[in-house]
Amino acid sequence: MTRTELPDIAMESSMLQGALSRVGMERIALPLQVTGQGIVGRASAGVSLDDPAARGVHMSRLYLALRALEHRELSIAAVEGVLDAFLETHQGLSDTAFVDLSGEALLSRPAMVSPLSGWKSYPFTLRCRKDAQGMQVTLELTIGYSSTCPCSAALARQLIQQAFDERFRETPLTHEAVHDWLGSEQGVPATPHSQRSQAHLSLQLERTLEVLPLPAIIDGVEEALGTALQTAVKRVDEQAFALANGQNLMFCEDAARRLHHTLKAQEGVIGFQLRVVHAESLHAHDAVASSEWHRAPPMP
Repeated sequence: MTRTELPDIAMESSMLQGALSRVGMERIALPLQVTGQGIVGRASAGVSLDDPAARGVHMSRLYLALRALEHRELSIAAVEGVLDAFLETHQGLSDTAFVDLSGEALLSRPAMVSPLSGWKSYPFTLRCRKDAQGMQVTLELTIGYSSTCPCSAALARQLIQQAFDERFRETPLTHEAVHDWLGSEQGVPATPHSQRSQAHLSLQLERTLEVLPLPAIIDGVEEALGTALQTAVKRVDEQAFALANGQNLMFCEDAARRLHHTLKAQEGVIGFQLRVVHAESLHAHDAVASSEWHRAPPMP
């Protein structure tokens, strides 16, 4: 029996002609290796449709090319290989290739004092594009942290001073009496409010980076802020966290400035947009601050 050739409708001419900037698929399930850990990833793959007479692209070719990412550490070079495959299988149809890869990177994080540790997840998306001008790489990343309001801390300190005056105005001031009073609930009648906060980062990366710098960027951001969200903790860790919050009072503007200086010095980052969100525990709204930077092009 002679095998009948199957029709390829996508190769037919379109009745209504016109080029399209991007055609492809979204939310493709894809296992990824990130920082040595296997994660559940999602991919969006596409190409431009530059031939105005072509009806469509070969989506199965895009899907199959993604399999090259399954059993290797995620890297810019590996993604570029996939984009090259997109373009090679769409010669004459497409001049630009796209792939977005998203998931949650898993990093083991130690407790602040005790020997405990636990896993933290960091949502990310790696957006890559390749055309005749080269490849552009953008890493989007969300990092959580704690922030304590400086204004609230100052108001709490004032109330503690007032309580101290009332307690010891007519009482002999001894070390033991003050020590006992500070350890009681009456000794600290007010505490500043803290909030769980987030840094949303969009980083333009050098395409020549051999290793995706996810851990280095996360470490730099958490060190700059000083109050990273914790995993497994003992009371000694919780006390250390309270101390870190007290020593790192931050408005959203403070956090944005810290991150701006840190990311500007991060190796492999050639530009960024950042946005910090402090989910207020006092108000029903959020406090936000944004910043951006792009490396100046080299002098001709």
